[in-house]
Amino acid sequence: MDVSTRTLTRTARDGGYAVPAVNVFDELSMRAVIAAAVRTRAPLVVQISVKTVKASGTAFTTDLFRALTRDVPVPVALHLDHCPDRAVLDDVIAAGWSSVLFDASDRGFDDAVRETAEVTAAAHAAGVDVESEIENILGVEDGVGSDESRHAYSVEQLAEVAERTDSDLLAPQLGTSHGLYKADPVLLPERAAELAALTDRPIVLHGGTGLSRDDFRSFIDAGVSKINISTAVKHAYMRASLEHLEHARATDSWDPPKLVTAIESAVTDVIAEHVTWFGADGKAGRS
Repeated sequence: MDVSTRTLTRTARDGGYAVPAVNVFDELSMRAVIAAAVRTRAPLVVQISVKTVKASGTAFTTDLFRALTRDVPVPVALHLDHCPDRAVLDDVIAAGWSSVLFDASDRGFDDAVRETAEVTAAAHAAGVDVESEIENILGVEDGVGSDESRHAYSVEQLAEVAERTDSDLLAPQLGTSHGLYKADPVLLPERAAELAALTDRPIVLHGGTGLSRDDFRSFIDAGVSKINISTAVKHAYMRASLEHLEHARATDSWDPPKLVTAIESAVTDVIAEHVTWFGADGKAGRS
């Protein structure tokens, strides 16, 4: 892809804001989040889960993204999220996506480091950036992840591994988790600050849905420059669908294009709000 996730997020770190990285799962959700970026004049990372890319196919997803971003006036990167599967990584790298997250958090330390270095070398040879995750972020997202902490390391180890493997972005455990919070999380912006003091590589916050504007600001001030949002998209999508279908049944008025419009509008509004929380509005020209 023409847009580099590494460049977008490095620019954001220097500018004191974070790039929204939003998971989508079909044309409607992809179109809606891109519309949010255009509305707010913000850089954007469109993220695809392993589950989605397996269901839709790499070629179709790539073509769809290119079609929807061809004439878009803001920079939009395409990113493969949370992928432990080397075959899927190879396929996406060959397709030339902007970046991939190699999720090695299910491996032991030595294997995680070795494989991350291998993935990074292959990706860089194809002009693709790599986000590295070697300690697991809690929660299961689209079938990937764990609710139990399996591997945790010091910030010094994370920074050293990033240097050794030449990873472009880092995804540490910062107290957040994927999905909706059932209790208040113990957030760790100070850990992000400690890591930022050791490396200039962009730091990624996973599990952003459910945090407040002040929570996001504390992480951005600590050095986070990519924030992942997934559950908020799914909930806006499904709630808009339910509300519209209940109205259609009550009025016996069945108009699929209106359903599409309702879904796109709801998702666009939610992501546009997050863009402003992240301070990314109006920053497209700086990326």
